[in-house]
This record gives sequence, C-alpha cells and structure tokens, in this order.
Amino acid sequence: MRREPYRMEGLPERVTVYEVGPRDGLQNESAVIPVEVKAKFVARLAAAGHRVIEATSFVHPKWVPQLADAAELLTSMERVPGVRYPVLVPNERGLDRALEHGVTEIVIFGSATETFAAKNLNRTLDSQFEMFAPVVARALEHGLRVRAYVSMCFGDPWEGPTPIAQVVEVGRRLLDLGCYELSLGDTVGVGTPGHVSALIEAFGGPDRLAVHFHDTYGQALANTLAALRAGVTVVDASTGGIGGCPYAESATGNLATEDLVWMLHGLGVETGLNLDALVETSTWLAARLGRPSPSRVVQALSRSSKP
Repeated sequence: MRREPYRMEGLPERVTVYEVGPRDGLQNESAVIPVEVKAKFVARLAAAGHRVIEATSFVHPKWVPQLADAAELLTSMERVPGVRYPVLVPNERGLDRALEHGVTEIVIFGSATETFAAKNLNRTLDSQFEMFAPVVARALEHGLRVRAYVSMCFGDPWEGPTPIAQVVEVGRRLLDLGCYELSLGDTVGVGTPGHVSALIEAFGGPDRLAVHFHDTYGQALANTLAALRAGVTVVDASTGGIGGCPYAESATGNLATEDLVWMLHGLGVETGLNLDALVETSTWLAARLGRPSPSRVVQALSRSSKP
C-alpha cells in the first residue's frame, strides 16, 4: 500500500534504527537458531538498508545459550562496508573475545536499579562501574567505539517505579566513562510518553541519547514518538518484535522494527530502510522460529500480500 507521508512539527528529518534482532531478539527465543541462519539473518538486515546491526553477545553461554556461537558467527558472517556490527560484552573476558574476532564496536549494559544490578550483573548499583571502567578504557585504547545500555529506566518489577534522578546519575556515569551513546531501556515496558519526555529533559536534552522500548503495555510506539519530539534520533528496534530480557520474566518483546518504520515513513521521517524487505525477512525468520511474528505490520502486510 502506497501512503502519502504527513509530517508533524518537532520531528527529526532522519532517524537511525539501531537493529537489535540478532542479539536482543534471538537471546530470549526458546529455539536455538543454527549459526548459518543467523549469518543469513544479519545479511538480509544489511540488504534491507540497516547500517547498524547488533550482531551477537559474548555473555557466558550458561546464561544465554542462544548466543553461544558468537565467535563462529563473527567468523562466518559477511561484513558489508559501511555497516556497523556492534557486539555486547559483559566484562573484560568478553572484550578479549571481541578483540580476538576483529570487533570494532562494543556495547556494555548497566542497571538503573539495585535489584536488577544484583540479579543481572551480580553487582551493587554502585560497584557495577568497577566492572565497566576497565572494559571501556581498554576498548577505547584499542580504538573501539563503546555504546552503553541502562536497563530498568522507567520501572523495575521488584522495586517499582525508578526515580528519574537515579537513572540520570547512572546514565551520566556511563557516558563519563567514554561511551559515545547511552540507550535508555524500558526493560519491562512500563514507560509512558510523559515519563519519556521528563527523563530526556532531566538529562538536559537528547544529546548522546538513544531509546530502547519494549511493548509490554502497548506503549512502545507512543513512547518513541515522545522521544523523537524531545530530539532523540536513534531508536533501538528488533526485527518482527522478537526478544525480551532473559533476566526479567515480565519483559515481553522489543519494539518491532517494521512497526517503527511504518510509523516513521508515515511521518515523512527518513530511515534508509526498505519496509518490504524487512517484512520478508521477518516472515522468513518466523518460519525458522516456529511461530508467527509479533509485529502488527508484518502480520498486516503478510496477509495483504496473499492472493
């Protein structure tokens, strides 16, 4: 269906969609996907126009068995010129492995709450930075770019609503380590648009901020629009809306890349992405996962394309 875009005031001309499907998407799937399928998945995403694809993670396979083949994937997958392939690392051992495989950009993940830091990192809210600091310092010494996630920015299933000042303190400490960008994670999907706007304002504006929304309560697109109107231009999303968080049972799927692109293109915001190719890729992946894509746009366009 061809649509005419209708712009809204206060939106950026272009948005970078930071694709997390191969890492954050697949890590929470019950099915373990063969490495050759993962390599083809990454290649299809690049062919659809993605210029940032978070490829995998060097988290211990005991905790995330779906990504135990990270080294094999990085060895086998095609790397398209002009496309970035960040890899998530939890600690210095993960960084060692990333350096061994020619990674040029890494991602670290912190927590905005005490309980999630304990459950996810086996650290306190304050001591997590003792783990991050040497990882970031060594990565920068080797010329790598470093991005940071901060989880539970809007609420925590054990602690309730997360104080905005606490999120800002954790986020600023991660940026001060030398991270080029901070992705604000709504890990359990409890955020609302006003909360999003207030958090970005508390950081002093959108500079070096990205957003990462889950759609647990159906708020991911509304929250994204609030972030865009606040000046954010980088949005994390996952092909087909797959994924979640293996450490938080109430975290359902990520914002679907196709749903995000449908909205952005309808607003006249450029992404560089081919929506038809994304839908085809999600349909292809869903068949390999053995379940339908959660994305509303994938479901709608897949039905409309049938004879």
